[in-house]
Amino acid sequence: MISVQALTKTFGPIQAVRQISFSVSKGEVLGFLGPNGAGKSTTMKMITGFLTPTSGTAVVCGCDIQRSPIMAKRHIGYLPEGAPLYTDMSARGFLRFAAATRGLRGTARQKAVDRAVELAQLQSVIDQPIETLSKGFTRRVGLAQALIHDPDVLILDEPTDGLDPNQKHDVRKIITDMAPEKAIIISTHILEEVEAVCSRALIIAQGEVVADGTPEALMEKSSEHNAVSVRFASTIPATARDELLALPAVEAADIRDVQPHPYILVHPTDGAPIAEAVGELVREKKWNLVEFGTERGNLEEVFRTLTNPPKDDVA
Repeated sequence: MISVQALTKTFGPIQAVRQISFSVSKGEVLGFLGPNGAGKSTTMKMITGFLTPTSGTAVVCGCDIQRSPIMAKRHIGYLPEGAPLYTDMSARGFLRFAAATRGLRGTARQKAVDRAVELAQLQSVIDQPIETLSKGFTRRVGLAQALIHDPDVLILDEPTDGLDPNQKHDVRKIITDMAPEKAIIISTHILEEVEAVCSRALIIAQGEVVADGTPEALMEKSSEHNAVSVRFASTIPATARDELLALPAVEAADIRDVQPHPYILVHPTDGAPIAEAVGELVREKKWNLVEFGTERGNLEEVFRTLTNPPKDDVA
């Protein structure tokens, strides 16, 4: 439903996006990740037709965004960063306006507004001026306008930015509920959001793709993948770390002095499964534990490694 083909964008001497290619199918929620200035928003603006690529193109539901921009945009619902709205309008008035710009009239427009209001849970504020709404409700109005024409493709730039935990949960549920019938791209800095709603994650740095895979596959790149956390009821036995290090396939054992239950994080060699061996040692030594578990991996660590690689030593 979305095919991005060698997209490139330069601003004078600055190459913001470099030959980015990827595709998104129906039912996929793609988390689009990268540090500030990596080219995320620029890429999304090119896919939506807001910016013209220097080279390359994007095809949305079979429509080339440059050759057939109107046809392509009919398939797209877009929530820009910051959700710019006409704040002197009521939420209802703005959504009626958004529906009209999408060519909806009469009963079709009313049904579209009612559906978007229900999806975004705006019933309690629908007739209030947007300028009086909280940031959470303002963001929901922006999301509702992206949904007003029931698009096949959703492109959401930081949809939960600035929202409180309850509001984030609500927006994530809306996205999850819609996901099976749409192709969705979400730009976010919130890595827990990727695990919560995304079926796939694409990481860019300096305008280039550096990783593309499921959240689980990316976490397997973490040094903490298959690491075992051994959390003690009180004090860590003096010999515990050395005994854990002596086990086969154990590369490191880090003591984390977190009170009242300190723990040792046992790292495997090359992600090998070590839980069974660690568990046998725990039973043999009769250590008094409050928690024992295997780590999936640390997505934040993977993100830092991929987007901020170590610099070469300077002589």
